Amino acid sequence: MSPTDIHIVELDVRSHLNKKLDPFQLIMDTVKGLKPSDVFVLYAPFKPKPLLGILKMKGYSSTSERMGSDHWVTTFVHKKNKTGAKALSAMVLSGSEANSEPDSDDESDSCKGHPNEQAGAIENNESPQIPTVVLDNRGLEPPQPMMRTLAALERCKPGEVVLIHNDRVPVFLIEELNNLGCLYTVEDQPDGTAKVRIEKG
Repeated sequence: MSPTDIHIVELDVRSHLNKKLDPFQLIMDTVKGLKPSDVFVLYAPFKPKPLLGILKMKGYSSTSERMGSDHWVTTFVHKKNKTGAKALSAMVLSGSEANSEPDSDDESDSCKGHPNEQAGAIENNESPQIPTVVLDNRGLEPPQPMMRTLAALERCKPGEVVLIHNDRVPVFLIEELNNLGCLYTVEDQPDGTAKVRIEKG
């Protein structure tokens, strides 16, 4: 991938996460400013799985490579970028199978396939016919609650439900749910926490 014919936009969010700041809005603001011909390279301490699904819906394919124990490099290329797409494919083919992980379409995972995220009683009146994931995100540092929720949503099929319990109303998550076309209801709790019911659109 030659910098002479491809414009690369780089963003390193590791320092944000080290300071316990949520980098999601910064990432999405950067994405909004991208041209279809740009290649977006994200540096993070982990593979940003929920982000892969969000940007995929925006027309981006991706490949992630683990450079170290807390250093992942994920490259995003828009489907309209033919030159970048070819370069991305070449990177995947030349990369080692152990380190390079292209984004895949695994439709086999649904809400029903992740019992660890459904631990505890479901505190609602959901119909037993609707697969439901219950996530207790209280006590988690940003951006883990949001990434955990989006990861669960990504695995769900349309009409399936994710119930989350957060330390506070998840403002950035709600903005993204609006962008994704998901239905949701927010219930403020007496202790200041918030419960959100999300139905995948």
